[in-house]
Amino acid sequence: MIDVDGAVVCVTGGARGIGRATAAELVRRGARVWIGDVDADEAARTADEIGAKATRLDVTREDSVGRFWAAASADGPVRMLVNNAGIMRLGPFLDQSLDGHHREVAVNLLGVVNGMHVFLPDMVARNEGHVVNVASMAAKVTTPGIAVYCATKFAVAALSRAVRAELANTDVTITTIMPAAVNTELTAGVSLDLQPTLTPDQVARAIADTARRPSREVAVPRWLAPLGIVEEGTPERVLTTAKRIVTRHRPPGHFDDEARRAYIDRVGR
Repeated sequence: MIDVDGAVVCVTGGARGIGRATAAELVRRGARVWIGDVDADEAARTADEIGAKATRLDVTREDSVGRFWAAASADGPVRMLVNNAGIMRLGPFLDQSLDGHHREVAVNLLGVVNGMHVFLPDMVARNEGHVVNVASMAAKVTTPGIAVYCATKFAVAALSRAVRAELANTDVTITTIMPAAVNTELTAGVSLDLQPTLTPDQVARAIADTARRPSREVAVPRWLAPLGIVEEGTPERVLTTAKRIVTRHRPPGHFDDEARRAYIDRVGR
């Protein structure tokens, strides 16, 4: 359990979306927040607006993550890390570039590996700290059109469970957050009309709440938690039909190209 009031907290991918909302929520709760983002200019603007500090961060590079930790640690021991940075590419698996798939794995999965590998040793040495790994309900329910995204989120959930077990005899805690679809730039141009959707602020509150109540896995909203069991226990043909209904029989990964243009230009297809 961590009292964030006065604590140094780091948020990756903090310039926009869930990361920005989480950083702002933690600032409101009294934390001294550092945000890291590959878009240094936007991170600096966000930090100025919410009362945080910012630095450029490429979560795919261990040296960059190390510099992020060192900068924040100058304010005091980092007591909480939110591994939030992530990207989502859309479209049929075979239609997307292999380089793009590798980039998605690097950001979504290796970014979490790097974050925990850099930040956890100090937490373990002090026997105090809390890590939040932001996954997705895509870690429980697969969705055609975001195959690699689903794979990375499954992996983040499994990684979190395994490392949590390794640290079971310490006071360092790890929570995996699994939100439903969130109305951010990441889902721009995607039809979400038949899916439960959230605001970034709803996810941010759930993340911040885990500092005092570090549950192992938190679905947002919580009523979605059993869906993983439903997916595992439902015949494949029934699941495929249900997913076609939810996506209104659109092609896998269908999206509005113009509505998604800004995001595509920033992270690539």
